[in-house]
Amino acid sequence: MSALWVATALLVAGFAGWPVTALVFKLARTIDDKADAAKAAEDSRRAEQDPSADVTVDDPSREPAGAGETVVPRTPADASPAAADGATGLGGQAVDGELSAPPGHPASDGTAAGPAQPTQRILRGGAIIGVLERLGVCLAILAGQPVAIAYIVAIKGLGRFAELKETPVAAERFIIGTLTSMLWAAGTAAAAKVLFLQ
Repeated sequence: MSALWVATALLVAGFAGWPVTALVFKLARTIDDKADAAKAAEDSRRAEQDPSADVTVDDPSREPAGAGETVVPRTPADASPAAADGATGLGGQAVDGELSAPPGHPASDGTAAGPAQPTQRILRGGAIIGVLERLGVCLAILAGQPVAIAYIVAIKGLGRFAELKETPVAAERFIIGTLTSMLWAAGTAAAAKVLFLQ
């Protein structure tokens, strides 16, 4: 009967720990998003109160008026290719094509904005490593060998060292995931040991 409880504890620790870890990641992301939103609101409030940040932008759809002339709004039909390349085009604020280029034209330095580069996935293989980590921690506690947990953490940390060193976001995810995973596995093993294996 105890083999059945050990197998059940391993399954619960190894595979039910994934949703728990995902929930903790979601909670951490929500907290980070709230902190970012508060910081953005504070920055915008400061920018509104800063008199040196007052910037006015001319409406690019209106032609400048000379002395005694009225301002006539520009329509797309009024635009000519020569005007689009000149000082006042339909492409936004442009001064001799230097501040911004009209749509469809490359920037004056010759570089065109390309598509965004795909982002690299952070901590690939984390789900499989997490399951193995939880199984190892649970088995170490059930076998009465908690020192083995130090080996599991060391192997995991050394395997991820280069990736963790390069990106702080990966290091944060590593710490949150490892602690959540280990606490779940240790709690499951301790509960099984106290309730069913004595």
